[in-house]
Amino acid sequence: MKKFSSATVWLLVLILVIFSALTLFDGAGNVKSIDVKEFETYMKDKKVTEVKLSDTERTLVGKLDDGTQFSVNIIRERYLDIVRQYPNENLRENYTPPTSIPVWLNFLPSLLLILVVVVFWAMFMNQSSGGGGGGRGVMNFGKSRAKMATPDKKKVTFNDVAGADEEKAELEEVVDFLKSPKRYIEVGARIPKGILLVGPPGTGKTLLAKAVAGEAGVPFFSISGSDFVEMFVGVGASRVRDLFEQAKKNAPCIIFIDEIDAVGRQRGAGLGGGHDEREQTLNQLLVEMDGFGVNEGIIMVAATNRPDILDPALLRAGRFDRQIVVGAPDVKGREEILKVHSRNKPLSSEVKLDILAKRTPGFTGADLENLLNESALLTVRNRKKVIDMVELEEAITRVIAGPEKKSRVISDKDKRLTAYHEAGHAVVSKYLPNSYAVHEISIIPRGMAGGYTLHLPDEDTSYTSRSKLKDEMVGLLGGRVAEAIILKEISTGAKNDIDRTTSIAKKMVMEYGMSDVLGPISFGKDDSEVFLGRDIGRARDFSDEVASTIDREIRGLITEAYQRAEKILNENIDKLHDVAKALLEKEKLTAEEFNAIMEGKSLDEIAVDKLIKDSSEKAREGLENSLEAVPTSENLIKDNMKVIDGASIDSINEEVSMEENNQENNQ
Repeated sequence: MKKFSSATVWLLVLILVIFSALTLFDGAGNVKSIDVKEFETYMKDKKVTEVKLSDTERTLVGKLDDGTQFSVNIIRERYLDIVRQYPNENLRENYTPPTSIPVWLNFLPSLLLILVVVVFWAMFMNQSSGGGGGGRGVMNFGKSRAKMATPDKKKVTFNDVAGADEEKAELEEVVDFLKSPKRYIEVGARIPKGILLVGPPGTGKTLLAKAVAGEAGVPFFSISGSDFVEMFVGVGASRVRDLFEQAKKNAPCIIFIDEIDAVGRQRGAGLGGGHDEREQTLNQLLVEMDGFGVNEGIIMVAATNRPDILDPALLRAGRFDRQIVVGAPDVKGREEILKVHSRNKPLSSEVKLDILAKRTPGFTGADLENLLNESALLTVRNRKKVIDMVELEEAITRVIAGPEKKSRVISDKDKRLTAYHEAGHAVVSKYLPNSYAVHEISIIPRGMAGGYTLHLPDEDTSYTSRSKLKDEMVGLLGGRVAEAIILKEISTGAKNDIDRTTSIAKKMVMEYGMSDVLGPISFGKDDSEVFLGRDIGRARDFSDEVASTIDREIRGLITEAYQRAEKILNENIDKLHDVAKALLEKEKLTAEEFNAIMEGKSLDEIAVDKLIKDSSEKAREGLENSLEAVPTSENLIKDNMKVIDGASIDSINEEVSMEENNQENNQ
């Protein structure tokens, strides 16, 4: 049905309003309505000066001597009787002859009203059936909202996916089967009916699905898990049926359900009982994926970051045969991801992506893309044309801790407290054997934090030892201990540190079995209800005596960490003062500056060393360029480079003499 424009609708409404006004209020104006008795009184008092007469109208309109207009419903015979009874020579009668109006014109108001109703009904039905609404009309609640990928759209291919080689290989196999099924059928292979992509947010699950859509060359239906469930009962199951009906018509094809946990959550006694709308939708999905019907050529791909809450029936073989874990990339994967996202960004020659990858452990693909985008924005803000390491380093910190808030007014007392707090973290970490190296210290507020001490690991690790966890607790409590030692007062600034310390101690005792007293036992069973997301808490399955022992063990770990931090800071109190003083002066310290201060150097000495280092690097670069340009000057340039590197003139002359003696002996 042809769609109506909004201009046409408003035109029809305007015509209806005007016609209604003319029909209902024609001649009404400021006319006073009176009855026959009142008209007779006016005639008796000779106040009526003018009347309009008509053979067809029963309403008589007139005017009084004071100019007031009036109307009265009266038949012609009654009017003539009143005029004969109360003659008035000043009365002026205007006679209107009858007009020959077609009969159909009398029905015109009703016809126009019916026409407007029909037009509005046609518009309603057009929108309800999905015209111009993407299938979201009132009458289309039971229709699937899946979007079908078309070849003319910009494609994402496997070349756009980096840092997930194994995951790509698993999905490339599916694409290859759809393109060349004969090779697989010859050896009796059956392609997995369903593939579940599992992993934390930002690791590239949806990107992998987009790459499958771009590479497959077959119809690709994409839909979100939340698109199935509505407030109306039965809508979700109907949409599942419609989705698979469309897929069967377009087989072979791929169906991708993003965030499937929205519809595939484990069945149980939820808030709406055991037969809520979501459960009906899940049941229908289970039947369609592996029921009595035949779904040849339909491959399901789904993504979730909550596999623990999915229904077991959904995960069994025959539905989702293969689960692919998409985790955070390693250092090699991060470098590949950075190469992909830096294709359209002008990077300075000093930027080394392999070094940048080492400085971003734990970053997901989304984090790395955001890092490069933030660095590009900072480059524009700094009025530069290329991105260098200064912007990239700042972008790393922005992604981890948020943007700086330099305009926030901070009192000298709070600034001193923050300086000693962050210095406490850094100094304690320096003397811990299992602590990550300090990358940056700042007392400039970022996000919700008044300051921060940023640690970056040297390499990716898969496991964490008990000694590493203990050292991490010591480092976290270093800020609180520094406050207590130097300021003789503690503040709320250590709240996050204490929360994290307590969490580590609890997990060591209750989950990791790292308590010498309790042994390798896990306490607390995750028995939360399904509708609460299975993460509300742990059921207590141990005695009061064991609970007391757990409390003592947790308290003992935290007390031990506090005492270790206290001992380190008391033994290195001068270093603590030096770092805090430097923070109050500079507000931010790099790893090189912090390590130099710990070696006993002042900020002035650090500045001089940095100047000499920069000058030496520039001189070395210039001499290396000269070496390439003038080969005959090789020995002289090498000697100059040795001087720059700190070699003495005497040692250089000695080497020259030795070379001359060797040449004479050879002759």
